Parts: sequence; C-alpha cells; structure tokens
Amino acid sequence: MKTKAVRLHGKMDLRLEEIDLPELGPDDVQVKIVSDSVCVSTYKAVIEGEEHKRVPNDVAEHPTIVGHEFCGDIIAVGDNWKDKYKVGDHFAIQPAHYYKGSQMAPGYSYRYCGGSSQYANIPIETLLMDCLLPYKSDTYFYGSLAEPMSCIVGTYHAMYHTTAGSYVHQMGIKEGGKMCLMAAVGPMGLGAIDYALHGDRHPSLLVVTDINEARLDRAASIYTVEDAARLGVELKYVNTSMEDPAAYLRGLTGGAGYDDVICFAAVKPLVEQARDILGYDACFNLFSGPTDTAFKAEWNFYDVHYLYTHVVGTSGGNTDDLKEAIAMMNAGRLNPACMVTHVGGLNAVVDTVKDLPNIPGGKKLIYNHIDMPLTAIDDFGALGRTDPLFAELDRLCKAAGGLWNPAAEKYLLAHGRPI
Repeated sequence: MKTKAVRLHGKMDLRLEEIDLPELGPDDVQVKIVSDSVCVSTYKAVIEGEEHKRVPNDVAEHPTIVGHEFCGDIIAVGDNWKDKYKVGDHFAIQPAHYYKGSQMAPGYSYRYCGGSSQYANIPIETLLMDCLLPYKSDTYFYGSLAEPMSCIVGTYHAMYHTTAGSYVHQMGIKEGGKMCLMAAVGPMGLGAIDYALHGDRHPSLLVVTDINEARLDRAASIYTVEDAARLGVELKYVNTSMEDPAAYLRGLTGGAGYDDVICFAAVKPLVEQARDILGYDACFNLFSGPTDTAFKAEWNFYDVHYLYTHVVGTSGGNTDDLKEAIAMMNAGRLNPACMVTHVGGLNAVVDTVKDLPNIPGGKKLIYNHIDMPLTAIDDFGALGRTDPLFAELDRLCKAAGGLWNPAAEKYLLAHGRPI
C-alpha cells in the first residue's frame, strides 16, 4: 500500500514523501491515521536527528516517520491478532511502549509507523505491550490529544510527598494543598489546569503563571476563577513580569510556600524561581524536557535535606495514564479542545514542525488526508469571506466558544480538499 508520510532523514531534514508500506503479515496491524497533533518533542527530534535518544543512528539511510499523537481506524489485522483487534475499530496509541527497556517509539524510531502518515503498520512492540488502545468515539482529535493529556496525568501521578517520621512516598499531588503551575498557559499548561480542577485530587490554591498577558487572559476565559471556586479551588493567574516574582508568589501562600510546583519551560531563572517558592515536603517537577544536555540550575540543598523538598522529572505518560485520559474525556470531565489553536493538513507538517517555536498559540492539529495550510482558528472568519469552507468552520467554532470541536472536525473531513 502506498502512503504519503513525513519522514526524518537527519537533523532538520524533514520531507513529505510517498512510500510503500510492507505487505500485511500475521503479526501486523495496519491503520488509517485520521488526525495527529504536533508535539514539541517532534521538533526536538528533528533538530537533534540521529543524536536524539529515540531516533536510530542510521536514520539517513532508513528514514523514520515523525508524529506520535495520532488516532484513526484499524483497516487490516494479521492472523495472530484477530482475536484482539477488529477492522473498523477506532484506536488511540501510547507511543512510549518501553519494550524490554528499549527507547524506540512510534513517531521517532520506525520506518513504517508515525503519526504524520496517512497509513501505517503498527510495530510488534506496540502490540505486545498493549499500547494500541481501543478508542470508542467518533471524534478523532480527542484521541490525538489523549496522548499529551496522558503526559499530564503521568506528571500528576509522579508527584510525591512523605509523612513526618516516615520516608514512605505518598504518590500524587497533595490533596487540598497549594499548587503552582509555572509558564502554564501554553497547550500542555492548559491541560494541566484542566486536570488540576477535574482530576481525583484538587489543590485548595492553584496559581498559574506566565509572562504573556494575552495567553493568561485566554486561559482565564476558559478556566474561570468562578468555575474553579465552585469546585472548591482558589484559582489565581499571575503575570510574573515583576521585580521579585518569587516573593510575590510565596506571599500568596502566607509565606508557607507551595506543596506542588510544575514547570512548563526549561529556563534556568524559572527553575530557580520554582526553587524559591517550595514549602515543606514540597515536590517540584520539571515537565518541559531541556534540549541542552548541559542544562543546569542552582538548587538549595539545605532545603532538600532539612525541608524534604523533592525534585522529579517526567517524560510522557504510560498506558494506564492514557486509559485514564481517554476515560475522563469520554466522561466529559476533561476537554482538551482548548489546547488546539491551529488546524492544517498533512502538507503543512514539514514547515510547522521545523518552525514550531516561532508559531504562536497552542497545539497544531493535523488531518492527514486533507490538503490545507496550517491555519489559526482565529483566522477562520477573515478567510471565510472568500472561502466557504472557512466560513462554515468559523461558524462551528464560534458556536463552541471559539474552540475546535467535533462538528468542525466532521465538516472538515467531509468537505476539506483531499491531499
């Protein structure tokens, strides 16, 4: 079978090409990929090329397909998997399968499987580790966003605390504690706000920081202070462009500091700001993975020893995290649509990934069988003056509070130009 796919050939060498998938074997499952959302981790893989821990050393000779936040339909099943998978079922994927300790993953490591492809053969490792998951919804983009949401779920589960006199770790954020999400009004930060408000554990105080007032305002319009209060959470948005942000943030806790702090940008001053706002037995998580292998920040080891402050880092969620994210979305407890600010077709992937840090907004959502430039949802209205497709997409998004939504997806899939 032929498929169009975006493949990595080396550092900053990303190409949209047509390739042949191998014929289906008894251990194969073949899928049609409908949607994929672009992750900053893909950008990191592209700038690092073969030096990336999940990209093979021979990527120049055997290019891999990028993209790991994908969702679609199962279209063929090999004999050895027919008891588990059925043609026509929808799927979501957990790319971090960790088979026998390997770092290989769809979207980084495989020649015939990645989210930026119209069709793919699922690697045997993914199947053996039960990482091709049933997805019982007809809205594909939620399935694509389940993977980034699983990273957030995993981060919350990785936080830990202790009890005085005991070194037993109690996993998860502190129930009723004080929490700060730093640089947290990008797409992943918005998901983290959603989970803090609607997960099984809630802080009593949730402080969200950034230095971009427009993005803070957007976040505040989606997750309002009033709605949070109804859930028993005091929610504050803080622009930390000020003289001494750590002192101000600590003041919001009455000087006690925060129990849980998650940082969404690997920036030295921000990490050190987080250090200065931690309270007793507090946990800090550096969510954003640095691209600099020598990234360092000063830390207070007096507090590590005497105040029991903890430092953790998480990279991706596991299969249980993904299942939890899907279940919460299906139950209406999470709505990751707020992450999406741009929509495009497969033809837009190369330029989008290579220029990702310079494109404002949140998640860039790709529909792999559509030919469409990457377009901001906010621009649909202006484009709709001359293009009926964008006029209708604008109407549907405005009806959903300015967010991408199931009706808009269905319309695009039915009326968008095929690639």
